[in-house]
Amino acid sequence: MPVLRMKGVTKNYELGKTLVRALRGLDLEIEKGEVVAIMGPSGSGKSTLMHILGALDRPTAGQAVLDDLDLSEVKERQLVTIRGKKIGFVFQTFNLIHTLTAQRNVELPMIFQGLGKADRVRRAKELLKRVGLGERLKHRPNELSGGERQRVAIARSLANDPEIILADEPTGNLDTETGNAVLVLLKELSTRDGKTVILVTHDPEAAEIADRVIRLRDGCIDPRSEQPQTDRGDRNA
Repeated sequence: MPVLRMKGVTKNYELGKTLVRALRGLDLEIEKGEVVAIMGPSGSGKSTLMHILGALDRPTAGQAVLDDLDLSEVKERQLVTIRGKKIGFVFQTFNLIHTLTAQRNVELPMIFQGLGKADRVRRAKELLKRVGLGERLKHRPNELSGGERQRVAIARSLANDPEIILADEPTGNLDTETGNAVLVLLKELSTRDGKTVILVTHDPEAAEIADRVIRLRDGCIDPRSEQPQTDRGDRNA
């Protein structure tokens, strides 16, 4: 069974008297453990699709189903629970709290899920070690490089052991070498941990780690775009 299913998903916005059709009847299935890249020009609907896949927004019409839950029907409180437990987010701008250490940033999502302090500390240390920052636990974001901050953000996204990682332009603020290292780490979440990774990107090189690329244009999926990647380069090694 797919971990995420969308059927006839439409999303409209009203800007004054103008109706903006951001998504137009999307059908999409994403399998557990799959790495999917979502690409398209500005205004194609990438961000809107990510918000619906991440339970941050609801479709105007159609079904968006995570496991067996129709996200268009559940109450807002349940959406908050779904986001906290089932989905981890990684953003281009890192979204770290600058007054907190790397360890405390990773602990934060676990606090909202009611995990005890000792377990939070243990897991945060394990995750930061996993992303290569075991020696940087007490450093604040302004004491870390851009790549290190993104690694903290990835560790934080894993805090509550979610099924799905949503990464929105995760290499957008990084140089090529650092970005490639982050992409290797994201790919490992699929191959090693069985996570489903959804990567929203404009960068064809970033999309090379994906098992499948979905291209959007004017709120629709180009049916010719949903092809498995056949040559993903050295990053999958």
